[in-house]
This record gives sequence, C-alpha cells and structure tokens, in this order.
Amino acid sequence: MSRSERKWDHIRYALELTTSEKPSSAFNEIKFIHQSLPEMSVSDVQLDCSIGELKLSSPIFINAMTGGGGEKTYRINKEMAIAAKETGLAMAVGSQMAALKDRSQIYTFEIVRKENPSGVVIANLGSEATADQAKAAIEMIEANALQIHLNVIQELTMPEGDRDFTGTLNRIETIVKEVGVPVIVKETGFGMSKETVQLLASVGVSIIDVGGFGGTNFAEIENKRREKTLSFFNDWGIPTPISIIEAATCSENVTIIGSGGFRDAKDIVKGLAIGANLIGIAGYFLRILLEEGAESLKAEIDNLHQEIIMIMTALGAKKITDLHKVPLIMLGETYHWLVQRGIDTKFFSRRK
Repeated sequence: MSRSERKWDHIRYALELTTSEKPSSAFNEIKFIHQSLPEMSVSDVQLDCSIGELKLSSPIFINAMTGGGGEKTYRINKEMAIAAKETGLAMAVGSQMAALKDRSQIYTFEIVRKENPSGVVIANLGSEATADQAKAAIEMIEANALQIHLNVIQELTMPEGDRDFTGTLNRIETIVKEVGVPVIVKETGFGMSKETVQLLASVGVSIIDVGGFGGTNFAEIENKRREKTLSFFNDWGIPTPISIIEAATCSENVTIIGSGGFRDAKDIVKGLAIGANLIGIAGYFLRILLEEGAESLKAEIDNLHQEIIMIMTALGAKKITDLHKVPLIMLGETYHWLVQRGIDTKFFSRRK
C-alpha cells in the first residue's frame, strides 16, 4: 500500500471511530466549584493567549490531521485553512514526511499557507526527522512553529510501522537548537507522563502537546489494517485531563497544549483550567467538515467561542490565564490516579 493510500485509510477509519466513540469519563470527573458572585460581564472576557513566542486570538486551534494523500487530503487542508482564516484559529498540518519523500505531494500542504497567508500555521514531522528535514518542512509552508509528533504505539501497531525508536531525544534536541521557530513536541493519542515531559524539558523543549487518550485512537485505526490485531494497545494510554495535569505540575518552564477528545466548550475550559494554555482539536472538526460542510464547521467554531465566553463569565475568569486560578474538584479514577502519582489534588480545590 502506498503512503497516500495509507493516509486516506487513516482519515476513513478516524471518522468511523470518532462517530462511535464515547466521551472520556475523565472530563466528567473534574467539577468546577460554582461562583455566585463572578463580578464581571461577558464583554470582559478576552480569548487571546500566548504559546511561547506565538500570539493567538483563540484558546483553541485546528490540530494536525492530514496531507500527503493526494486530492482528498488537499481538499481537507484547503477547507480547514479557509475555516482557520475566517475564525482566527491557528492550524497545524499533518506529517509532511510524505511530501519530503515525494515532492508531488507538496501541494497538499502548501495550500494551507496559500489560503491563510497571514495566519499562524504549524509544520509537522515525526520524531525520526533530521534537522534538515525539519527546516525543509518549515520552509514548505512558511510555518510559524513546528510540531514533532511521538507515535510509538501507532508505529508498533501499524503493519508497516517503525520498530526502532532509539535516538529520538537526541534528534529532538538537535532540531530545537537548529530551527528558527518554536518547537512543539506532540503525542498522538496516548498521552505524556510527567517523566516524559521532564526528559523533553531537559533538552530544551518548552512547548508540549500531551495528545492524551480519549480522542482519535490510532491503535484502533492501525488494528483495522492488520490481519492479527494487537488489541492490548486499544485502551493503552493516559487520559487527556490526567496527562495535562501530570505535565503542568512537573515543570513551570513548559507551556502545555491539551489535545485528545475535546468535543465541547465545557471540556475545553476544563482543559485550560487544569493547566493547558491552548487546546487542539482535530477529529471533531474533521467529522463536521466532511459530514456537514465548511459552513457548519465555521459555525461550530464560532459557537464554541461564545460558549467558552459564557463559561468563563460564570467562573469569574476574564482571561485564559485566570482559569488557572479557579477552584475545581477531582473525582473517581482521575482523583485516585493523581494521588498515586504523588500529585496533590487539594491544590486545585483550594486555589482562588
């Protein structure tokens, strides 16, 4: 099977699984403490935020999805880029390795910058990439930042996937030192532990996308492509809210992006309140685009913005950073996980 055919397989199975997924229970185990006197107006809310050197107008962005799969992926990236431009969102592309290895696929990525010439666009490569490849990916789309994605479980489950992951940390360190844009290291659906975040921080990584369990499940996608499934990987990983907390509590010098299973405004605000500075959404936006069209996608993004403002008003939070101070309660398995990992949950319940 060609790389471009595999890209479309990923999209097709992702849509199928996103439709059948149940929301992560971990989000439901985080509860806001009601504030009867927020002392503010909805007009006071400011949605702009910063990620490293990047200034963004929204706390959500279109996370990496696709590219390198011919016309179908070209159209997805084109329409996503238009939506990003018209709603003020940043946008990451899918892995550009396909275009670095087959130049005929470059157009499926270049379209993002062409449609959104002044927006924030994020390049993407796997952790096998060299510094020179990273520079080429950035140049290809005139990127404002670069994602390096970690996908060990996907590769192990993929029939034709990689089996050797040695040297990853050294390659990331080299890329961080040599490229001229912020580098985001991103998991792809299995979450990051505090130990992983500490290792990445030790080599100069300052922006982490936890990519937690609960969103698009690439183990399930790859298992659909296998004759003999590795079903033990289907429920592997750290739930997104737990991964955000692990990452946010282990280093003050790392900016956290939350992604993996965000589907509504309440969960987005919860993700921001527990330590994320920005929330990435991929599968949910992709399903709306392909099933309902571009106008429905833009309407949903606008709706999310309005609902985030409502929730922030109820919490008395005028800025995204104010959400890091609102009190909340951890329940159930989330509480027990955090306690066993040595994380003091009372910090969240007693802050103000």
